[in-house]
Amino acid sequence: MFDKLPGDRTVLLGAVGIVAASLTASGYLLGDGLRRAKAAEREVSVRGVFSERDVTADLATWTLTFSHTDPDFARAQRSVEGQARAVRRFLAAAGLRANEVTDSDVSLSRERPQYGESGPERFTVSRTLQLRTREVMRTRAAYSRQAELLGAGVELAGSNVSYTFTGLNALKPGMIAEANRNARTSAEQFARDSGAAVGRIKTASQGYFSVGARDGEDCEDCGSTGGSTPFQKVRVVTTIQYDLG
Repeated sequence: MFDKLPGDRTVLLGAVGIVAASLTASGYLLGDGLRRAKAAEREVSVRGVFSERDVTADLATWTLTFSHTDPDFARAQRSVEGQARAVRRFLAAAGLRANEVTDSDVSLSRERPQYGESGPERFTVSRTLQLRTREVMRTRAAYSRQAELLGAGVELAGSNVSYTFTGLNALKPGMIAEANRNARTSAEQFARDSGAAVGRIKTASQGYFSVGARDGEDCEDCGSTGGSTPFQKVRVVTTIQYDLG
């Protein structure tokens, strides 16, 4: 019986050695995994306006609405027709082509006397003309003189001009490339300050483009048109996330 003890002891010691080696390997793998996970958390995200271009709108849309109210329907119609001719003459004198002016709306409303009131029924005829042209600066100059329409008997109920830049697609590739370069420069500055190095891109947005007024406050959430001014600024906002070494 006692002769078997040395052999059993050898087996026991061997088993203990195997367990110890397994624990050592597991500890190494666990520590290496934690190190890798910690390294994966080292990243920097940059977001902002990294590319801008000053542009001039190349399309103007001017909408003019006028009307006339009269107890006589035919007279109201004639008045509005005369006003339309006056608007067209005004635009032609400003150097804008007649085929760029279109009728976009016409409407009629009737106002009857309220209960207990006396007086005739009244008719209001409204009409809207729209100018759509590439002659942006001529439109801008004419719009600044629209008070002359009042002197010509036009009963303006609304006048609105909008300027649009339509060449955005041609600018996008160059602006995105510039935005990516500038974003990386910002990330590298941050990395130097924190004693790290910029690695590969983890995630990147395509970039949000906006077109807004050139003068005034910067706006990342401006609309896609410059609105009431032909002098505009195109901006691209990008968000890029980099690994840090």
